[in-house]
Amino acid sequence: MAAKRQRTVDPGSSFYGTSPGSSFMYNPSPYGYVSQPPPPPPFPVVRLRGLPFDCTETDVAEFFHGLDIVDVLFVHKGGKFTGEGFCVLGYPLQVDFALQKNRQNMGRRYVEVFRSKRQEYYKAIANEVSDARGGSPRRVSRAKSYDEGKDSAEHTGVLRLRGLPFSARQTFWEAYVEFANAEDSKAAMSKDRMTLGSRYIELFPSSHSEMEDAISRGR
Repeated sequence: MAAKRQRTVDPGSSFYGTSPGSSFMYNPSPYGYVSQPPPPPPFPVVRLRGLPFDCTETDVAEFFHGLDIVDVLFVHKGGKFTGEGFCVLGYPLQVDFALQKNRQNMGRRYVEVFRSKRQEYYKAIANEVSDARGGSPRRVSRAKSYDEGKDSAEHTGVLRLRGLPFSARQTFWEAYVEFANAEDSKAAMSKDRMTLGSRYIELFPSSHSEMEDAISRGR
């Protein structure tokens, strides 16, 4: 079962705080234009390749010692660790420092560090949910009435994902995934309330209108 396409939702600016240039300022000009605020800073994430297969989140934090680690995500395929991962940092400027660790050793293996994007990171999270198999994830118990509410919801082929990341400093992130059909999205609900590594994942039946509305509001 594979997702048709993925749409992600920005969790906000909690990764890097308030931009000092976020306010509008009026600068008189002969043309009468009002200056626009600068674009938001880039999402501070790097992609890792060549990680040891027994690597832990603590190992990644030690590898990037001195940087603020917001989240660590290991990439799996068919339930097996691929040796790749993502690391979200506290501030955009820290990405350049993280890139200086490119081809340095973690244990006996050298690790490659690449620039990445917000969309690649969220897509990897959604793939982890879709790829979870057997006893790899662990289900967290909830009240029966909580499950019945989700079970009775109509499936439209869209799911909303919510998860608690590696760092307790950050609030919940959210993302939307659109599947090929309603049957695929309903089958994906078997991954609801599971933990992938240290990440707790909740899935909610959603709709195309809710997904588009959330994206338009920048949630």
